[in-house]
Amino acid sequence: MSGTFAPISDRYSPELRQLVLSLLSLEPAQRPPLSHIMAQPLCMRALLNLHTDLGSVRMRRAEKSLATGPPIAPGSTGSRITSARCRGIPRGPSRPAIPPPLSSVYTWGGGLSAPLRLPMLNTEVVQVAAGRTQKAGVTRSGRLILWEAPPLGGGGGALLPGAVEQQQPQFVSRFLEGQSGVTIKHVACGDLFTACLTDRGIIMTFGSGSNGCLGHGSLNDISQPTIVEALLGYEMVQVACGASHVLALSTERELFAWGRGDGGRLGLGTRESYNCPQQVPMPPGQEAQRVVCGIDSSMILTVPGRVLACGSNRFNKLGLDHLSLGEEPAPHQQVEEVLSFTPLCSAPLDQETLLSVDLGTAHSAAVTASGDCYTFGSNQHGQLGTNARRVSRAPCQVQGLQGIKIAMVACGDAFTVAIGAEGEVYSWGKGARGRLGRRDEDAGLPRPVQLDETHPYTVTSVSCCHGNTLLAVRPVTDEPVPP
Repeated sequence: MSGTFAPISDRYSPELRQLVLSLLSLEPAQRPPLSHIMAQPLCMRALLNLHTDLGSVRMRRAEKSLATGPPIAPGSTGSRITSARCRGIPRGPSRPAIPPPLSSVYTWGGGLSAPLRLPMLNTEVVQVAAGRTQKAGVTRSGRLILWEAPPLGGGGGALLPGAVEQQQPQFVSRFLEGQSGVTIKHVACGDLFTACLTDRGIIMTFGSGSNGCLGHGSLNDISQPTIVEALLGYEMVQVACGASHVLALSTERELFAWGRGDGGRLGLGTRESYNCPQQVPMPPGQEAQRVVCGIDSSMILTVPGRVLACGSNRFNKLGLDHLSLGEEPAPHQQVEEVLSFTPLCSAPLDQETLLSVDLGTAHSAAVTASGDCYTFGSNQHGQLGTNARRVSRAPCQVQGLQGIKIAMVACGDAFTVAIGAEGEVYSWGKGARGRLGRRDEDAGLPRPVQLDETHPYTVTSVSCCHGNTLLAVRPVTDEPVPP
């Protein structure tokens, strides 16, 4: 920032001298960013050569033909055949099989009626999250990867007039910029906003600031991940996003909430909205282990495997009605909304040890310690997985999954996705616009979803939001998975 330097020698080109001078500018705004430097004609040729030569091995030209027998004249047919055989036509033992990718991420819904494999950036994705418009993932190395559809009119152009076939959207993957020195452990998506958790227990948010969802004390939109400063004194271990609110959990089991408060979804005992994190009171003796957010409600999975819920209980989608097994609640036993976190009261959820829960628009699903899947709430589109379109406020066990141990479950707007312990993927409910990942119509009972995998695989993460599903798998190998 001070001092002088010798003039750049005339033996260098004017373009290079100008580039160096611009890099040494005292004004930060005058110094070109890396993307501008790489776009300079001066750098383009070198970058292209670097990219095409990287990893190549220099070899001396063979003085004699590698094949036995008389030499083959250069340029003859025999020379071309020998070259092709060396590249791709094995002689003798067969070539080893192509190793499977580190991981694969699939999406369906939003008009995609079959699982589409999303482009990867030669990395392993260990966790995914879907929002109203966002598709995000976290790589094993701690980077945030986003999948975006090209803008209208791009990536293949518009349909011709009168065309009825919908074009397959071509998603583009990119790493989120501005992350240098930050390692992401977990990502969660709401409607038009995203929250990230770093390996140091710091929460960062970006996107739409409506309803105060970003937690920065304002309603301003932010394009780059920004630290939620009110939580800097705590080490956070998990974050969850609803459509317009957020829950976050610390290592000391302290719970914080912010965003829209309608229906009591924040668990603060009021319907007020907050644009800055507020500590949530927990019932005595309850220790939060995991938090889940829905459209207008929230759930906490506690350490002994019980569940607390707050917010809208429409259709008894939170299991807060006071009812015994096999009964329907009387009008006075029905609960429409709860402003503070309350234990589930609907049998058998009030007694079972639950390992996983998820909230949809009008229904919820839970997985027990024994691998059984229960659903509760609205069954208007068959999303509860019962043969009959029953209208009941009582939780029910999903039919057709008996004998299959379920490990994970996710709920969309009117459909459900369950993952078996062996990697099986099942879906049921409303089938419009590809919600079920197959071309079937609405399915009130679970049916398998076929993934385009040639190797045995296990599902590492699944996320449903509105009518879309995002699912990450990794191949099963004999080698131990790195921690």
